[in-house]
This record gives sequence, C-alpha cells and structure tokens, in this order.
Amino acid sequence: MGQTIALIPARSGSKGVPHKNVRLLGGHPLIAWSIMACRKAGLVDRVIVSTDSTEYAQLAIGYGAEAPFLRPAELSGDRSPDFDFVVHALDWLAAHGGEPDLVVHIRPTTPFRNPVLIDAAIRAFRNASQATALRSVHEMSESAYKTFEVAPGGQLKRLGSESTALDAANNARQQFPATYIANGYVDVLSTRFIRSHGLIHGDWVLPFITPTAPEVDTLDDFGFLEHQLALSPELATQLFD
Repeated sequence: MGQTIALIPARSGSKGVPHKNVRLLGGHPLIAWSIMACRKAGLVDRVIVSTDSTEYAQLAIGYGAEAPFLRPAELSGDRSPDFDFVVHALDWLAAHGGEPDLVVHIRPTTPFRNPVLIDAAIRAFRNASQATALRSVHEMSESAYKTFEVAPGGQLKRLGSESTALDAANNARQQFPATYIANGYVDVLSTRFIRSHGLIHGDWVLPFITPTAPEVDTLDDFGFLEHQLALSPELATQLFD
C-alpha cells in the first residue's frame, strides 16, 4: 500500500479576513486545527502545508507539520485553482523521494474535524475501485429543488426548471430529494488519476457524508465557531490534548 499525504493549502493573501489562516480560534491558529486533525489520523503518513509565507511555514512546523517548500506567488492568488497547488506539491515530492498514492486535501477553513472521519474517508476511497476521487459533503438544510434563480424575463423560476410557476416549491421539504453541499472536511485524491487526466476530481466522485461542517469566511464566522467551542469543548480537546 502506497503513501498517503495530507496536503493543507494556506496562502497568506486572504482578502475577506486578512491572515485568516493564522487567526486564532480557541487559542490556536486556524491552520493548526487542520494540522492536528491530520496528525491524529492513523492512515495519514505525512502532513504537508503548501504556503507562500515563511511565517506560515514556521508556524505549521511548530504544530508538527512539514512545510518543505514555498508555493510560488503565481499559484497563490485568490483565483488560483486547486489543481495548480496540488500538482506543484506532487512535482516537488516527485523530485524529492517520490509521489504518494493518495493526497488528502484538507482545507483549513473547515476547522472542526474528527480524525476518525479522515481515516474513514481514506478507507472508503481505497475500497471504491471505480471512484476517481472522494469529496466530503453534508446535507443541505433546505433542498436545492426549493431554491430559485431569475429567469431571462426577470421573474423567479425554480432552480433547474424551465417553468416559472412556483407553487410546487411550497410543498413540504420531505417531498423533495435530499441535496448536498461540499464542505471542505476531507477530500481524497488519486495521484495516478491526476497525472493521467489532468484533473483532481474527475467524473466518478465518491460522496463522503459528514456532519454539518461550518466554514470560515468572515469575522462573524469566527465568532460563531468560538461559540460552538464554548458549547462543545471536546472539539478542541480531541485534537490538542
């Protein structure tokens, strides 16, 4: 069985919340939550942080991760696709000892994780021979079939429908299919697939359903997460104790 690495992207140029990835949450930098969850996962062999900042790199090393390279500025913009930083890391690893079989993509903006679920995701992907990747999702509180978009004529219409009649959207939510949203909890990628297809997810992505996973985009989000920590201190103790 080949090597599995956790790859955590942490660029320094966040615009919504400056230096979001190192802002304190529960007394620890945001990125530390992802590092510690990966370190506690039994099926992760190495935890690598991809960053463009020497400061972030040193902080990551202090929490037990590796930061063996700096990501170039041209791969660290707010519009840089995930594919670019993943392939940059794989290229570096290929030149310094060899590529892993699996890349566990961990986004630091989803800080509350159970390491047991990281391991479960890795096992699920290993057991799904037809899957091109695994992506974590949680069920939406309201089915996407009850949401709307604006039709070319300017009126509302149900998402994905050609009809502008809206009365059916008032039906009980149980009458609609469940829909899911990607949440950044844990994605598992195949190096072989990435190299052969030039894609990170492909067309047969295995869903990995997690509990609702809050993400950090704004200062208000940090306040909400601090409140959650106060209510559920085990979110921190399972990682940092």
